[in-house]
Amino acid sequence: MRTDLEIRWEIPPTSPGPLGRLERFMGPGKSRSESTVELLGAGGCAVLLAAGVWSSGIHRDWSGLQWVVVVLIGLDLLGGILTNATNSAKRWYHRQDPGARRARLLFVGAHVLHLAAMGLLVLGGDRGWTLGNSALLLFAAVVVEFTPVHLKRPTAMAGYSAAVVVNLFWLPVPTALAWFAPLFFLKLLVCHLVPEAPLERRRDV
Repeated sequence: MRTDLEIRWEIPPTSPGPLGRLERFMGPGKSRSESTVELLGAGGCAVLLAAGVWSSGIHRDWSGLQWVVVVLIGLDLLGGILTNATNSAKRWYHRQDPGARRARLLFVGAHVLHLAAMGLLVLGGDRGWTLGNSALLLFAAVVVEFTPVHLKRPTAMAGYSAAVVVNLFWLPVPTALAWFAPLFFLKLLVCHLVPEAPLERRRDV
């Protein structure tokens, strides 16, 4: 048993109004160090992603709308992966509340819009890609959500791996967009749906 760590599930009070809604969306009580890691991590990965897409030359064939969709989705996925991996987000999205499960599934379900935007606007109206990934996402999310808590992490990893493999072989996209499926399913199945304990170093050690 480790005595130098503790699990802290206490959620601090949030502000009323729009600021409070933003705090709850991002995870109330976020520490400065969490925000720093999010900013630097997401920013650095965004630079790498932009450089990779740019060097591929695929952007020359995109319209302005397609550019906007890819940029917004890329930033959302990178930021979302890091935000959902923080202790503050784990405390909020996996709090002991009857409505928490519904909120998590609604959060995941809303990301079908990402798939629609990518499939219909960026991939030239690829309905098979859109519907296939929507089915993968919703099925895997329900399975993870209703799996016993001690099996959620390996179940999420299995769903994530299956989704990546299916995309690789049966739902292919141009190489410059091959980052989408790994980041998309990582954010939702692994980072958002798995209730990891918010571990911290004990303050009295």
